[in-house]
Amino acid sequence: MKTEEAKYKIEQISEQLRVHNHSYYVLSESNISDYDFDMLLEELQKLEEDFPEYAFEDSPTKRVGGTVAKNFETINHKYRMLSLGNSYSKEDIEDFENRIKKLVENELEYVCELKYDGVAIGITYKNGKLFQAVTRGDGVQGDDITANVKTIRSIPLQLKGNDYPDEFEIRGEIFYPKNVFEALNIAREEAGEDLYANARNTASGTLKMQDSGVVAQRRLDCYLYFVLGDNLPFKTHYDSIKKAGEWGFKIPTEKFKSIKKCKSIDEIFEFINYWDKERSNLNFEIDGIVIKVNNYARQEEIGFTAKSPKWAIAYKFKAEKVATKLLEITYQVGRTGAITPVANLAPVLLAGTTIRRASLHNSDQIEKLDVRVNDTVFIEKGGEIIPKIVGVEVGQRDIFSVPTQYISVCPECQTELHRKEGDAKHFCLNEWGCAPQIKGKMQHFISRKAMNIDGLGEETIDLLYEQNLAKNIADLYELNFDQLFELESFKEKKSQNIIDGLIASKQIPFERVLYATGIRFVGETVAKKLARQFKKIDNIINASFEELIAADEIGDKIAESIIHFFSIESNVELINRLRNHGLQFELSEDQLANATTKLEGLIFVVSGVFSKFSRDELKNSIEQNGGKVSSSISKKTSYIVAGENMGPSKLAKAEKLEVEIINEDRFLELIV
Repeated sequence: MKTEEAKYKIEQISEQLRVHNHSYYVLSESNISDYDFDMLLEELQKLEEDFPEYAFEDSPTKRVGGTVAKNFETINHKYRMLSLGNSYSKEDIEDFENRIKKLVENELEYVCELKYDGVAIGITYKNGKLFQAVTRGDGVQGDDITANVKTIRSIPLQLKGNDYPDEFEIRGEIFYPKNVFEALNIAREEAGEDLYANARNTASGTLKMQDSGVVAQRRLDCYLYFVLGDNLPFKTHYDSIKKAGEWGFKIPTEKFKSIKKCKSIDEIFEFINYWDKERSNLNFEIDGIVIKVNNYARQEEIGFTAKSPKWAIAYKFKAEKVATKLLEITYQVGRTGAITPVANLAPVLLAGTTIRRASLHNSDQIEKLDVRVNDTVFIEKGGEIIPKIVGVEVGQRDIFSVPTQYISVCPECQTELHRKEGDAKHFCLNEWGCAPQIKGKMQHFISRKAMNIDGLGEETIDLLYEQNLAKNIADLYELNFDQLFELESFKEKKSQNIIDGLIASKQIPFERVLYATGIRFVGETVAKKLARQFKKIDNIINASFEELIAADEIGDKIAESIIHFFSIESNVELINRLRNHGLQFELSEDQLANATTKLEGLIFVVSGVFSKFSRDELKNSIEQNGGKVSSSISKKTSYIVAGENMGPSKLAKAEKLEVEIINEDRFLELIV
């Protein structure tokens, strides 16, 4: 290759990798497969070796991640967070071993572990207590997300025993369990929102949320597998992990065959081949196997490159992909009217599951892939929970095939579809005349986090709708025992339970009733904020755009959605019918009696253990008196209410920012 051509190639690939790095590490978006990224990186490494004069000082080959996000305090890693070299074949592993054997003479023992497909984290413990959690960032420095990591239940806040070092760091991967991620997407689908495609990127986005309360609700999990520190009392990596398990960490174990000591390449590949088959049975995603030299003294001898340890390597599984025929494209209508195209496929086995359907997301995705009925399509699961179409075998396409025309009317009610600027999806606006939307709204209304009506479920809602007994949520309160008892399979007890459940739901507080009405973008937290700000439904109905966005955490999109909802006469009529049936559409007398504006404009952070309040009671008291609760300390923080065992990182930050720290007695003085 000529020097000018090499220079151009190095510049071109370097820029490509920087873009991909930024998308993945900063924006939490993945626009290239791991394999393709690794191939680009390998190509650049070879070019830089042959033409070192053209290599950039900040070349992607010398970096681990991307730019550090600015939303959290930036922390320098005490020990750099290096990446691992990747391999894809037995020959690659043999080359890895041959390189090592040139550096050490002793017999080698390896440890094989699962390569968890999550978000890398480094957690520091001091005196047995969780002190700080920092993301990978660029490998040199990362984001302090301690408050969010503390919400993950599998990560101990206090270690067991008393034989741990005074200070050490443990590293691992934070991830979504498959069932949790699937439930999250089901909830988004019911709300007419775009589905999350990738569990790893969604976990990354979740950990960057400012509200640790939301993070706690997301039920993330974590495996920890690498202990670092000065003068650690271990001779091998395996011993350190075993001891970490005794301290209370969730670690890979021999019991579940997720870690294994190996003496040879053949033993390593027994482990690799086993998990290549078994990984589909796990409740979390893995994308390969990590192989490490076990002995710490050998690791020191072998050493590091600029970006990775020479004594460890990752074996990457190929993403699972199969070809099948696209039989039909159908369209689903969500409760908000969002239209989701679905590919109906010839059944095919993928990752241990028979796949018959795959989401096509929206019209842009169909156009991008140029997917057509009768095409042979490639389905991939890889790191995805939901199967997706990743390509089309154009060479097998029928010569008479024509491009897919996205529907222009609702498949259920034939209403013309609309797509607002900025929306990824098309919408049916016939919300009270379109059966899936009506039933979806009723199913949302009765759900556990909304009205939680005993005896009512999805099948019952379908039946009541089909029998013309309930065509909207207000109709539910006009049902009587005889109507239910006459239905097939409805016995006396079942019928009475529904009637009792409807009566009991009239005591559900205003914020949950507001959430249950199903206004787009008004989730549980927003409904709570609106209820406390406006006190009753009439104030929300009559609120201007300016008044709405002035409320805590209410942005333009939410305000526009609320105004649109109440601009429709049938929606206001529905609210009035529900109010006439006795539902709560204003704060209760007790809530109003306890509500003041004594803390209005003040922002509080709550930390520690209290004797006169539970943490939730303290937070509720702050909000009842007009204050705002934040999970992180900033220059805007007015007070930190501190109990026993206040986190040392919060204390240090409070002192640095000169935020006043008060105890619960001083807090009580503020609200008297």
